[in-house]
Amino acid sequence: MKYFSISFLWGFFKWFFSGVEGCGFEQFPTFGLQAWKQTFYFDFSTTFVGAGMICSHLVNLSLLLGAVLSFGVMYPLVDRLKGEWFPDNLEETNMKGLYGYKVFLSIALILGDGVYTFTKILVSTVIGVNERMKNKKLKNESASDQGESPTEDLKQGQTFLKEVIPMWIGVVGYGVFTTISIIIIPHMFPQLKWYYIIVAYIFAPSLAFCNAFGAGLTDINMAYNYGKVALFLLATVTGKENGVVAGLVGCGLIKSVISVSCNLMQDFKTAHCTRTSPRAMFACQVVGTAMGCVCCPLSFFLFYKAFDVGNPRGEFKAPYALIYRNMAVIGVQGFSALPRHCLQLCFGFFAFAIGTNMLRDFSPKKIGKWMPLPMVMAVPFLVGAYFAIDMCMGSLVVFVLHKLNTKKAELMVPAIASGLICGEGLWTLPAAILALAKINPPICMKFVSS
Repeated sequence: MKYFSISFLWGFFKWFFSGVEGCGFEQFPTFGLQAWKQTFYFDFSTTFVGAGMICSHLVNLSLLLGAVLSFGVMYPLVDRLKGEWFPDNLEETNMKGLYGYKVFLSIALILGDGVYTFTKILVSTVIGVNERMKNKKLKNESASDQGESPTEDLKQGQTFLKEVIPMWIGVVGYGVFTTISIIIIPHMFPQLKWYYIIVAYIFAPSLAFCNAFGAGLTDINMAYNYGKVALFLLATVTGKENGVVAGLVGCGLIKSVISVSCNLMQDFKTAHCTRTSPRAMFACQVVGTAMGCVCCPLSFFLFYKAFDVGNPRGEFKAPYALIYRNMAVIGVQGFSALPRHCLQLCFGFFAFAIGTNMLRDFSPKKIGKWMPLPMVMAVPFLVGAYFAIDMCMGSLVVFVLHKLNTKKAELMVPAIASGLICGEGLWTLPAAILALAKINPPICMKFVSS
């Protein structure tokens, strides 16, 4: 509660100095104005500091490496070639200029990491299925020969199956929601035809099974990667006029079905281990999903109306919205959408992502544990270096706490981090209400060169 209050009051204090765009502590030139221009500064965000405390040191150092590689090295070098590689009179957010390199290089890292992880999970799933089939056969033969009494696992299974959910509920429910989607989604997004929705719902159960089984083996939910595959396929098939919107909607559709099913299977696994009723777990999932259908749109529109969401220079950049949109653009236009020499750079970063993952998995543990995470490195490529600095400050706080008292730090770090995240996060609600009421901060704190 102490750190929650501090974080909330700090968010309130910062609000007074954020009069217009580019003002406030969020733009504090910690390392000088030249570094600030390359987004290297500490923006005093307790939310990101708290997130950095929860994340591992490897994640935060990967963010910092991505920031140094992009805004510290790559982008200044590419910007010097303005007029040769791209016109020098383009707007800052034009995809044919420097901004295009920022977006597509981050996409290359994400896709490289996603392709490798997808292949790895697929192979692990196939091997896991084969091993389970063999072990099941051996266990059945052993039980029939020896006549052993039921083990603890069998007792858990028997308890779990007593309240099994009937198959007809799943079939009827899936059919009803499929029909609703076929009717409603084409009216909301005419670019996505009804027959594409039918195809998506036909393949979704098989993909959901693969994803749920893979998540059980590796604890990694790959729903977003399945969604990216659907995005590229629909964007390519639909055509130039409707491809971008159709690809994005199809991606969201596939991702939602696969992700929810994976989460439900994880809850069922918890129910199996704790001998909890699977019907109770299912009912809780239904209630939670129904609440999300109401709360999430309301929260989004509150932010959308109150703040400048999607502004590359603003507080709420929504970077993944831009990433997914440009993935759809690539699916529609092909590589012609890329700036000059961007394709070669993308291939390089794509190979870097795969190579780094291979080194982590196949090299000795002493070396592999220090390999950076390409998916994490991709975030500062687009967002900026300040995010990485905030997260590393969280790592620094954790390091200091462990040096002072390791046992106490293990208990304190999660509590402090949660308080910092929730405090400033909760302040966004009154800040949004003030913005909707046209009540602006009274002071603009800004720094300029003398």
